[in-house]
Amino acid sequence: MKYNIKNKKLAPQGNKRIDWAEEKMPVLRLIRRRFKKDKSLKNRRIGCCLHVTTETANLARTLKAAGAHVYLTASNPLSTQDDAAAALAMDGIGVFAQHGESRTEYYRNLSQVLKNKPEILIDDGADLISTAHKRRLQGISGGTEETTTGVIRLKQMERDNVLRFPIVAVNDSLTKYLFDNRYGTGQSTIDGILRATNILISGSNFVVAGYGWCGRGLAMRAKGMGAQVIVTEVDPVKALEARMDGYTVMPMADAAKIGDLFITVTGDINVIRKEHMLKMKDGAIVGNSGHFDVEIDKPGLKKITKKRRLIRDSCEEHVLRNGRKLYILAQGRLVNLAAAEGHPAMVMDMSFANQALAVEYIFNNPKLEKRVYNLPLKIDENIARLKLKSMGITIDKLTPEQKQYLSSWKMGT
Repeated sequence: MKYNIKNKKLAPQGNKRIDWAEEKMPVLRLIRRRFKKDKSLKNRRIGCCLHVTTETANLARTLKAAGAHVYLTASNPLSTQDDAAAALAMDGIGVFAQHGESRTEYYRNLSQVLKNKPEILIDDGADLISTAHKRRLQGISGGTEETTTGVIRLKQMERDNVLRFPIVAVNDSLTKYLFDNRYGTGQSTIDGILRATNILISGSNFVVAGYGWCGRGLAMRAKGMGAQVIVTEVDPVKALEARMDGYTVMPMADAAKIGDLFITVTGDINVIRKEHMLKMKDGAIVGNSGHFDVEIDKPGLKKITKKRRLIRDSCEEHVLRNGRKLYILAQGRLVNLAAAEGHPAMVMDMSFANQALAVEYIFNNPKLEKRVYNLPLKIDENIARLKLKSMGITIDKLTPEQKQYLSSWKMGT
């Protein structure tokens, strides 16, 4: 198969939206310009499992400009933008993704990418990398990982001594998680909630489960829209930080009784369980902005649901056995991508700049060990400088005297 998309006639619409995103991605444009000139990835095969969006399309085109053969599948069945997929397929990129694909189709499309014998894997959630490991595929030089959930899985593979090739944890780059996770997730999650529900956030009790960088960003945006934000956490340091940031902190069992809207951003399983849902008030709304659809206990919800119906796009009404109604957003999948368009292009510009340079870094460093690496800080800082330049911002430089002071232990006061 050259591609597996919904409708190739959507390509013109997809091209226009990809062009719009490209205008907001100046750092990636600069990298593409260099890649096109030096062809640093000529004839390399790159397999990608990412959200198939207009922003991802620009990453794929950047890799292609460097001379690579690019194969792309979706990291979430509900995040694929079919017009973007069509545009890429018509551009000669192997795309295997359709919005709303089944679990079976999802893994079949992963297999299609792997059948093309990629040398580098770019992943979002580690499903592509873990599948390659299970099949013990040969010829893979390394991989990169986009999201917190995937990095957690891959670091555990390293600890278990089963990692077969080096990984660059793009998610852990400063120009990724401090911006994409915080500002991207914060804004796009609110966008998904509003598209799915059209509710008024101001004045609501908004429960954020998890206070990592995604949770921080979401809490900040919800507070800015006038919500009373409640944070639930298992990490005492993060819980303390949330309190110091001005939020109410309590266990989910207590938050369930008073929350109007619940969003999980933890990366863990069954954060909201049936005992929590049975405590929720009539009309409570529950969604997820973590990578996998496991943070809400959907099997448990099914057991306590008497009837259900899709009441709005991406919003399903569940009538529970206690007579109360509960509304689940986007089937418990990533609400910012399943009900909206994901992160803005301006923030994905930095994330995908990291991805493009991470791929180049792996090919240029063939002696990397089989472990999880961070992208070198110099590359991270260069991305930040390019982003600042695109925003018309200049910053100070250390004077020779200041450099000497910082590198000396003798000068003191």
